[in-house]
Amino acid sequence: MVARATRVLVIDGVGATFAGAVAATVDVLRKGAVAAVPTETVYGLAGRGLHEDSVRAIYAAKGRPNDNPLILHVGDPEAAWPLFALDDVAMARARTLAAKFWPGPLTLVGDASDVVPAAPRAGLPRVAVRVPAHPFARALARALGEPFAAPSANVSGRPSPTTARDVLLTLDGRIELVVDGGPCRAGIESTVVDVSGPRPRLLRPGALSLLEIRHELPDLDVRAPGLAAHADDASPGLRHRHYAPAVGGTALVDDAALDEAWGDVDTGMVVRAATARRYGARAGFCAVLPDDAAGFARELYAALYRAETAHPRRLLLQAPPPSADPDDAWAAVRDRLLRASA
Repeated sequence: MVARATRVLVIDGVGATFAGAVAATVDVLRKGAVAAVPTETVYGLAGRGLHEDSVRAIYAAKGRPNDNPLILHVGDPEAAWPLFALDDVAMARARTLAAKFWPGPLTLVGDASDVVPAAPRAGLPRVAVRVPAHPFARALARALGEPFAAPSANVSGRPSPTTARDVLLTLDGRIELVVDGGPCRAGIESTVVDVSGPRPRLLRPGALSLLEIRHELPDLDVRAPGLAAHADDASPGLRHRHYAPAVGGTALVDDAALDEAWGDVDTGMVVRAATARRYGARAGFCAVLPDDAAGFARELYAALYRAETAHPRRLLLQAPPPSADPDDAWAAVRDRLLRASA
């Protein structure tokens, strides 16, 4: 465990500070330590993904149970395929999705090759891999010359950070380095798809919409991702409680509950902009997020961290609009809100 304050390197574009931060991060990782780095989804806690001591360092810094698998990040699609041992059908699915969505917020899960040790897989037979779209994350993977594992850069159970500031709220002094690349563009984790088996399966909804994936793989199984039907094939980030802010209590509620509590100054709220306009200003903490699913997702985790600093007695999270559509744009937000309030 690091006993001193964490160093922060700010990058701007892809100039000298960018190259210096890549080199500094490679140095940290090659000595077996970990660093928080920006991606297009959330900030990741990076360590060398094929080295068990580095993976253990990630688990230790996060306080994360080691039965929760990690995602391996590579710089290019061709670097991903040696990590898998896929049959022809699964490989065809993987290549179809990779050609369309990599680099980007899509994680592919499939049978692991002998290249991948047990630690990043949490002892499971399958491995999770993606090619991030953020230029720093891709440059890091290329400069490192091997995959890096990177769960969200926060203490286990807390909200995923989308800024370097929020990384430091839980990890300052626990890790050597944070690379500050500004706010994350998507603000929510990658979508996870298992390409193995009779049908490809959604394991975790995320930044990439189900509609886009189903356009490429119409037979995608989207039933009860991760938490129910596919729980035995645990996706990264689904086996334990996640996303909960450090407040008195958190609940996912409908509009009627918001109406009842609107005047309670000890109750904090996270609501959509239309709701705030309807009810007007309130004295208690109130994070007002965009009305669209992508905008709400992008700002959600930062709002949860802001709520912590306000110290409400309880925090009410407005439920997304109801929908029976399996391609509902709110699926990823609904998943995160449910688990933040579990």
